[in-house]
Amino acid sequence: MKLQDQRVLVTGATTGIGRETARLFARRGATVVITGRDTERGAQTVAAIEAEGGQAEFIAADLNDIESVRRLAERVGEVDVLVNNAAAHHFAPTLEQDVDSFEMTFDVTVRAPFFLTAALLPKMIARGSGAIVNISGALATSGNTGGTLVAAAKAALESFTRSWAVAFGAHGIRVNTIAPGPTRTDSVIATLGDRLEQLGSATALGRTADPSEIAEAIVFLASPQASYITGATLMVDGGYTAV
Repeated sequence: MKLQDQRVLVTGATTGIGRETARLFARRGATVVITGRDTERGAQTVAAIEAEGGQAEFIAADLNDIESVRRLAERVGEVDVLVNNAAAHHFAPTLEQDVDSFEMTFDVTVRAPFFLTAALLPKMIARGSGAIVNISGALATSGNTGGTLVAAAKAALESFTRSWAVAFGAHGIRVNTIAPGPTRTDSVIATLGDRLEQLGSATALGRTADPSEIAEAIVFLASPQASYITGATLMVDGGYTAV
């Protein structure tokens, strides 16, 4: 799977699934633009990609700030592939949910990808091609008492996928969703602790995912090998939602 001459933007790419996705795109020959809030981790990610012979640049952006989202779109300019990976995860039962974390979750997970995509779409339309991959989660289609807010935000991304696939398919633009199951990332481990392994053991495969396994699915959906796939949500959850 070769992606030479492809310019790819991955949000939330300084850690976890985003970082592994950026590295895999670069290994396949794409030029990768990574974004996140932490400039040090951004520089480390670029260095890791370049050490493997890839090409990457880092643009600092806070997707909780709509003006920062607009500046990011302006600086990036034109891309062949957009991966909307950045998200805010605030887990709390409904009766304990506060307004600030509610707003941050939707600003980062829903508002930012909506307006970032809207800003980058015109050049994709003019070119007549493009691929967008939204990163949802198994929570979007399964009940979870502590993840109501996160599940709703991820479900909104899946709805964007279907609407955009219909709206822009005639322009050669494909839009799909990856919905990961329990995945071993630093942020998930910090949030769930031992419960992460419990969730992994509840999947059909009986284990959690490595971020690199999710990255493989993301890169596939963005690649020419998935040229007739659009409007789809691919569950990469080890059978979590099938059990």
